[in-house]
Formats: sequence, structure tokens, C-alpha cells
Amino acid sequence: MISSSPEQGLGQAPLIIGVDEAGRGPLAGPVVAAAVVLCNPCPEGLDDSKKLSAARRSALEPQIVENCAWGLGIVGVEEIDRINIFQATMLAMTLAVSRLVDTLGEEPEAVLIDGNQTPHGRCDAWRWPARAIVGGDGKEKAIGAASILAKEYRDRVMRDAADRFPHYGWERNAGYGTPQHLEALRTHGPSPLHRRSFAPVSQMEMFA
Repeated sequence: MISSSPEQGLGQAPLIIGVDEAGRGPLAGPVVAAAVVLCNPCPEGLDDSKKLSAARRSALEPQIVENCAWGLGIVGVEEIDRINIFQATMLAMTLAVSRLVDTLGEEPEAVLIDGNQTPHGRCDAWRWPARAIVGGDGKEKAIGAASILAKEYRDRVMRDAADRFPHYGWERNAGYGTPQHLEALRTHGPSPLHRRSFAPVSQMEMFA
């Protein structure tokens, strides 16, 4: 399931959506964006997912999934290599918001996005008023909730992928370019889930 809306009322009117992504920097795997409208009351302890322990993120994720309205956007490695990671991130955010809006049947007054850029003018399908907030995942609870959903979902994808491609340590590094991951790339070459457009991967292919 990539979108859901709770049966109880949402936490705010007008409708405000928080958006964040996970997986912009890794050498392998998809980029994932989440869009969230908070429930009322919202889960306690929402924050930037990177500041939370794995146990805390794991505890918060089902609370968000079960009680808030949310949508996910997932863009795979082939599309990342085709359009570049920046455009893929903008597309993932657009997909996440679109799925959430379709589920709710209501247009948001604003979409708050972590970072310094939004998909407005960068993704043709983006149609909502948007505001970028640097450090927004630690400032806006809806963005913090989105950061948790995006990271938890993507981490699961990479753990599952590690069962098929065990050399790279994805269950520990989530596809980021750790020394172990880079050494495995040198030894075994890229997998089908590696991003060929990323320099460390393309360089390994040149010398494979």
C-alpha cells in the first residue's frame, strides 16, 4: 500500500502536507518520498528521522501509518539513471503528494518540503503551493513524520535487497558508499540495483 487515510478526522484545517525524502545520496536502491497530513492528536516525539534511534523510528512508524493520512512516491534506479537523482527526487515527492491528495479527495492549502527546493517548476505534474524549509524535518512535525515513513520504508527495501545481493552490506549501510560497500563494488562489480549514473559505480564498471 502506498497511500492511506485514517477514519478519524485529520489534525488541521486548512489542509497542510509535510514532505520529505530518503535515499538521495546512496549508490544503490530507489529514492523514496513520503507525504503526510498529521492526525489529531499527532504521535509524540516526531523529529528528523536521522536524529531518532532505530527503535524510536520503528515505534513511531506504525503510529503514523495507522493514524495519519500519508502517501509514498518511489522512483527506481533505472529512472534515477535516466533523469538524474535531483529530478528523480522531485518526481518522488510529486508522486507522494499526488497519491495522498487522491486518497483524501481534497487539495492542500500548502505543501511543506524539507530542504531548499521544491518540485514547483521542476516537475510538470506538480500543481500545489509549496514552501521549502531548510531543516524542516526538525521544525515541522508533518515533515518529521514524512521523514520517518520515507526512511523506514526505504531501509526495508534495502534490507530485503541484501538477501539477494549479500556482498554489499545493504542491511547495514542502506546503499550508502561505506568502505565495505565500495570494497564489495571493487570485488564483485555493480548489481542491478546500483545507480550507474553515480561516479563510484560508473568508475567500477570501467575497470571491471
